[in-house]
Amino acid sequence: MSLSLNAGTRLLVVAPHPDDESIATGELIQQVRQAGGEVRILLLTNGDNNPWPQRWVERRIRIGEDDRRRWGERRRSEVARALAQLGVDAQALQPQGWPDMGITSRVCDALGASVAVISECLEAFRPTLVALPSLGDRHPDHGAAHVLTRLGVARWQGEAPRMLAYLVHGREPAATGRVKLDSSVGLHMNKMAALACHQSQMALSGKRMRRLADRGERYQWVRRTPSGADSAVLPWQPPPYLQRWLRLTLVDQQGVREWPWRQAPLAMDGQGRHVLHGLDPAATGPRFLKLHMNLPSPWIFDRWGWCEL
Repeated sequence: MSLSLNAGTRLLVVAPHPDDESIATGELIQQVRQAGGEVRILLLTNGDNNPWPQRWVERRIRIGEDDRRRWGERRRSEVARALAQLGVDAQALQPQGWPDMGITSRVCDALGASVAVISECLEAFRPTLVALPSLGDRHPDHGAAHVLTRLGVARWQGEAPRMLAYLVHGREPAATGRVKLDSSVGLHMNKMAALACHQSQMALSGKRMRRLADRGERYQWVRRTPSGADSAVLPWQPPPYLQRWLRLTLVDQQGVREWPWRQAPLAMDGQGRHVLHGLDPAATGPRFLKLHMNLPSPWIFDRWGWCEL
């Protein structure tokens, strides 16, 4: 599916961390600018909760609060240089300073205020195109950023923009509605030069980041679908031995509801699938559900993540 860009294109990139804008949308940003359009970057965190690269670069073991703050400031300066390489003015960067690895917590604990930030950005910039993280991205900040952006777009009273979802962590699902961005050697080389501006990340993970950025930019059109159902089939089949630690989190325009797995209004259908009941059929707008586990783990990525009901 093709993507038409022109001087009227107003692209809003929602980036959970510094470097996401270059890895996922570096060529899209350049193409919008070349077409005469405008670009704005909504940077949700400073990427300060990033201890292993910081330990590597600064040759330190202990990372205190002041160290993290300084690291976040460094990463903010890097994203500014990367955007300049991509032809974007410094004023286009809108950093929010939310907690790195804490966007899911904002969904659960500060949903209204977080969605309001997205809506205010939409009202101020009035984008025609929004590039946002994929709901299926395994990094928890990315999936949660999708949820907040979708709710912000649904709440906004302006003309709804088209939405393109990008995937950084995980595998692309087989689906229709994909957009593969046309590229050129010059655009790609400049994108990689922008990526190199993120020196703090390249020092330890340069090979992995170059591999991620070297992929052709692919997006998925986000379809706005109404809710209106009182039950939903879940896509997960968690093993019984884990269920005592599992939780379900439901998020929509009405707010947040959470249940331990064994207390959730679940039933099995005739095909052995879990069905969540008790949904409000009168609710409008997108509705999301996350399956997660309340056990500490060094593994930061989601095992199950989010789905849209």
